[in-house]
Amino acid sequence: MPVSVNDEIKKLSPALRKRVEQRAAQLIAEEMTIRQLRHARKLTQVKMAKALGITQDSVSRLEKRSDLLLSTLRKTVQAMGGNLSLVAEFPDRAPVILAGLNDVAPLPRQTRTRRSA
Repeated sequence: MPVSVNDEIKKLSPALRKRVEQRAAQLIAEEMTIRQLRHARKLTQVKMAKALGITQDSVSRLEKRSDLLLSTLRKTVQAMGGNLSLVAEFPDRAPVILAGLNDVAPLPRQTRTRRSA
């Protein structure tokens, strides 16, 4: 008969159970979506929209995107009261915090020209 994780956790002493729950909470906190992070910071999409100078609908769309510009992600994290750091991880060395990315201005958009048919 299969054994569930919850059954095994119930067998632990209260002190050990508390340590397991704290570690689980730590691991969960280490990886969040933008939406989960906003919820953890107790912010609404409306408050985020005001802080970012965009509409609530735009915040909703931003939270659903899987590919963001670093500048957009940085502004979003700053609107939540945080700072964005980028870490490069390699199998053969300790993680490296990438420096200088906050100082880089976004490239200007190229203007599109219309072709006549």
